[in-house]
Amino acid sequence: MEQNYFHSVTLDKDKCRGCTNCIKHCPTEAIRVRAGKAVIIKERCIDCGECIRICPYHAKKAVTDTIGIIRNYEYKIALPAPSLYGQFGPTYSRERILKGLLGLGFDHIFEVARAAEIVTMATQKYLKNPDIKKPIISSACPAVVRLIQVRFPSLIDRLLRIKSPMEVAAALAKREALAKGIPEGKIGTFFISPCAAKVTSVKAPYENNRSDVDGVLAIKDIYVPLLEKMKKQKAEGDDGFSLSGSIGITWAGTGGESSALNGGRYIAVHGIRNVNAILEQTVQESLEDIEFIEALACPEGCLGGPLVMENPFVAKVNLRNEARRAPVRMSEEPLGDDEEYIWQSTVEYRPIMKLDDDMAKALEKMQRMDELTDILPGLDCGACGAPSCRALAEDIVMGNAILTDCIIKLREKVDELESGSE
Repeated sequence: MEQNYFHSVTLDKDKCRGCTNCIKHCPTEAIRVRAGKAVIIKERCIDCGECIRICPYHAKKAVTDTIGIIRNYEYKIALPAPSLYGQFGPTYSRERILKGLLGLGFDHIFEVARAAEIVTMATQKYLKNPDIKKPIISSACPAVVRLIQVRFPSLIDRLLRIKSPMEVAAALAKREALAKGIPEGKIGTFFISPCAAKVTSVKAPYENNRSDVDGVLAIKDIYVPLLEKMKKQKAEGDDGFSLSGSIGITWAGTGGESSALNGGRYIAVHGIRNVNAILEQTVQESLEDIEFIEALACPEGCLGGPLVMENPFVAKVNLRNEARRAPVRMSEEPLGDDEEYIWQSTVEYRPIMKLDDDMAKALEKMQRMDELTDILPGLDCGACGAPSCRALAEDIVMGNAILTDCIIKLREKVDELESGSE
């Protein structure tokens, strides 16, 4: 049920100053400011992390696992996101980064970039199906999938029904470990993540009934200990460690996924507001000549995730240099059975504005919302603690606000009382 739905993005009320910055940036109007503190509406939140990025008081945070969780497993596998490679300058090659992860206590590394190449091959095959309705929308960014669930339900059937590179990497890594004779219960897979939405997709998966990932570590949390391990390494003799090519590495930035498809009319869009605009055009059927939409919620794609350390533009340069060093090839992993990479569950519409279980009462409340919206000033200033006048009208109807929360209406009320007292 929705009330039990897991969210990685959380609020630290002690740090919140009620500044309203977050309500102006949330793409789904999931935040209100009431009694001087922000409130996150769970039904609306898509865990995009936009509020984490812009909160000046660091009151929004992502719930992730700590490095200590790996000690719960005998055989520990790190699943580094390609965006990890962009966090370090040219002194630290990808090989050094991966060896540094071993130094942190992992027994094996399975690059998510390697799985990204497998997903690319599966996507190429998927797009050849003449029966699918285009444009197909990438499902690699879980925040975008959640956005479609809550705001664009008519686009659910456009989602690419192929597992994300993270999930493919976890499944293949466990398969390799099992082939080595390691008991299943002793194998743990841990994604090193640039974003909060990935945490949510592991704790509340939409691709499968359960995730093959056993824990999610934030890049920013392991950055310093990883850097310390790498500083103690010898730079020589690192060649040959990595398994992925440049195609998988470039998935971390905007355009990486779509350019890997080699040809066709594809759009690569990043930043949640830009994604929202493109999805609106898709709903209006104005992108019929587009075959594929790569949509990433964060600016500059995963390189701009809220859980990274490096500036995304600097990380983009670092990643580009690393991709140039890598061979230009696809993964040698056989594609296997089609069903292996297809979602095993159904993504469903998640209504975010259920005014009442009784349809007649819901219609009455909707009418009242329209009336309130008409009498509100339409400034959408956010001073009332809601992101828009329409949102305030909804809050009033639901009993979570009053009309004089609007400073314009409060001023009118004060003026009316003063006039009456004269």
